[in-house]
Amino acid sequence: MTNSYVSAGLSVTGKVRRHNEDAILVRDDLGLWVVADGMGGHSAGDYASALIVDRLGALTRSGSVFDFIEAIEDALVQVNTDLVTTANTRGVDIIGSTVVLLVHHKDFMLCGWVGDSRAYCVENGRLEQVSADHVHGMKDDVTQFGGLPAQPQAGAGVLTRAIGAEDQLFVDWQIAGCRAGMQFVLCSDGINKEMSDVEMEAQCRPHDPPQTVLNNLLGIALGRAARDNVSAVVVRLQD
Repeated sequence: MTNSYVSAGLSVTGKVRRHNEDAILVRDDLGLWVVADGMGGHSAGDYASALIVDRLGALTRSGSVFDFIEAIEDALVQVNTDLVTTANTRGVDIIGSTVVLLVHHKDFMLCGWVGDSRAYCVENGRLEQVSADHVHGMKDDVTQFGGLPAQPQAGAGVLTRAIGAEDQLFVDWQIAGCRAGMQFVLCSDGINKEMSDVEMEAQCRPHDPPQTVLNNLLGIALGRAARDNVSAVVVRLQD
């Protein structure tokens, strides 16, 4: 159990995309960290991810952690409704975003997500994925939303859940430990498109501060194809 932590976050455009449709939120004061990966094209994807971090960043935390989680879910549901309405008004199929977030409590960490942005936990040098991608079949480089295909091979890698994609929103949650020395990495798929879990684990060294881990992860992704926007937040729990 620990109440102490340090964090770092960064979002960059990458080498191929012309615009950055990712957005991050680093709120140590709230014990809240967020990565959102927008989709729907420039201005639409930007709008969706920015709306998520703006609404979550405007929250306050005065009650229990469960009150805070309820407020987060309420905010995301409202964002979902607003994005569906905006898409209908503009006459486009979707204005949406994935999101992954981490909430601190002295006894545990809570990870919530919609889509394929990921959360990892690193403890004692071992990396484990906390979130589970809302993706049908094998993931491809292209992030898109669609229903389950008629043929197993068709539409593989398509998102099955995203904020702004459908009228109803369901957020998945997973509880994790809260022990000194644990590190958490939240990232858009611009990171895991370029790096394997083994490579990520090697960069999350036990005694490196979050800024060093962040610089290493983004440095490797940007040193490769960097086909997508690249965003990550690293949180380290301390004594």
